[in-house]
Amino acid sequence: MVMEPHPPPKKLLTRLNLAVANSRVGKRFKLDERNSTFTTELRAGTATFLTMAYILAVNASILADSGGPCSVSDCVPLCSDPSVPLSNCTGLTHQVIQPDVSCKFDPVNPGYASCLEKVRKDLIVATAASSLIGCVIMGAFANLPLALAPGMGTNAYFAYTVVGFHGSGNVPYKSALAAVFIEGLIFLFISAVGFRAKLAKLVPKPVRISSSAGIGLFLAFIGLQNNQGIGLIGYNSSTLLTLGGCPSSSRVSVAPVLALANGTVSLMPGGTVSGDIFCVRDRMESPTLWLGIVGFVIIAYCMVKNIKGAMIYGIVFVTAVSWFRNTKVTAFPNTDAGDTAHEYFKKVVDIHLIESTAGALSFKTIGKGYFWEALVTFLYVDILDTTGTLYSMARFAGFTDEEGNFEGQYFAFMSDAMSIVVGSLLGTSPVTAFIESSTGIREGGRTGLTALTVAGYFFLAFFFTPLLASIPAWAVGPPLILVGVLMMRAVVEIEWDDMRQAIPAFVTLILMPLTYSIAYGLIGGIGTYMVLHIGDWAAELLVKYGVIKRRGVAVNGAHEPTIEEGNVKAVELDHRV
Repeated sequence: MVMEPHPPPKKLLTRLNLAVANSRVGKRFKLDERNSTFTTELRAGTATFLTMAYILAVNASILADSGGPCSVSDCVPLCSDPSVPLSNCTGLTHQVIQPDVSCKFDPVNPGYASCLEKVRKDLIVATAASSLIGCVIMGAFANLPLALAPGMGTNAYFAYTVVGFHGSGNVPYKSALAAVFIEGLIFLFISAVGFRAKLAKLVPKPVRISSSAGIGLFLAFIGLQNNQGIGLIGYNSSTLLTLGGCPSSSRVSVAPVLALANGTVSLMPGGTVSGDIFCVRDRMESPTLWLGIVGFVIIAYCMVKNIKGAMIYGIVFVTAVSWFRNTKVTAFPNTDAGDTAHEYFKKVVDIHLIESTAGALSFKTIGKGYFWEALVTFLYVDILDTTGTLYSMARFAGFTDEEGNFEGQYFAFMSDAMSIVVGSLLGTSPVTAFIESSTGIREGGRTGLTALTVAGYFFLAFFFTPLLASIPAWAVGPPLILVGVLMMRAVVEIEWDDMRQAIPAFVTLILMPLTYSIAYGLIGGIGTYMVLHIGDWAAELLVKYGVIKRRGVAVNGAHEPTIEEGNVKAVELDHRV
């Protein structure tokens, strides 16, 4: 009797995926329906988190530049001779200087600097907490693979325009949080009643399609810069942008200045000093640039070979190499800032409780015009920016139908609106769906388990913030650039032969990276679309009210022979198929 061979035992991961898919969890998140697996969702969530983990440190640093709740009262008295301790500041040659508003600016008072450091740590926790809550809502209720965190762009507007550097703007930090809180409530209301979805559908089709590719270019642009990327491009005073790639020792800051009659220069009113964006020499000689390029090649090769986890491999490799000290690519240079960062990194585990930013809202300036200016700006940016991002990510994942709708859009809209309210209560700027979610979608993420995985990592961030805050920019840049490559595929759906479709699409596409704003790209595209179609709309109105007689069916244009009818000169549209 010949025994039939037993089928080979299934691998552990295969058995795990089958078990989860057939469980209540798998059916709840529709793993089979969306052609995904449990381990794929975990890998996608990991990739998404690694590409957006920089937000923990970057958002905290940007918002801390506003000064947070720190004020002159946090400054400490100093001796007129900085080298003399305050306790010995006596005699005729020394005097105690009481702090004034200048203590917040260079040279920053030690007391104010200490307050800023506490605020920065508070904001790391606030960023993690608001992101966690947003991801849980998005994953559990909307069942979409989209992660949320405080948005880049709105955080800079919050810190440098509304509050101002170290509180030099019109709106105090606590009042700015109140503006974000009210804006979040308004945003939540228009999302709850479904008005936001209707607003989104008013966005013309060519703008909706091109916004995905525009966001891809925006991501790639970020990945090519120094602050959140590999540093391949830099500032040029004549052409605005040029080839960069110089080491940090060869970069300088730039600032708008006025030349005075006495031969001196001063900072232009309202101007700010940039980061180190201008290469004075040694272009393409930055070791971190070349390490970032190696990371780019690793990810690109894995993508070409269709190897799962491509983004993760590149990020982990570059980060691991950068954690060694005393090398030319170290994330911890031998400077005061580098030493401080390394000491924080060596803690590995650190639990920090929010001390000053939580519940710091103040409504004292609610009657001022600049308060409402900031509120309205936050609102329209969130409506355009977050809505555009949601639709672009849903389209990238293949969730949208012909009308632009996608499953779970109601709770998707609700989740980021609720996250804005929660974030303001914790002390951070508006929370939005992150365009880095496209990294996880590229890895196969199709359900809310991806978002819940990201939420899990943000929970771990409460304990492992020192490690996550030490992922260098040149490790994050390569995946951002390659995600831009993937998102460009949307341009093939644009009707380039029809100029009324192509021009608004191109304006949307080009303005997003060059204005550093998704919202401005959408405004430019929608505005251009309206201008190019206003003649057709006017003609339709004239037909509707009998001023124009329609003959045939319109397709691409109108011939306009005129006929006289009494005292009314009517235009007859000869529309041919």
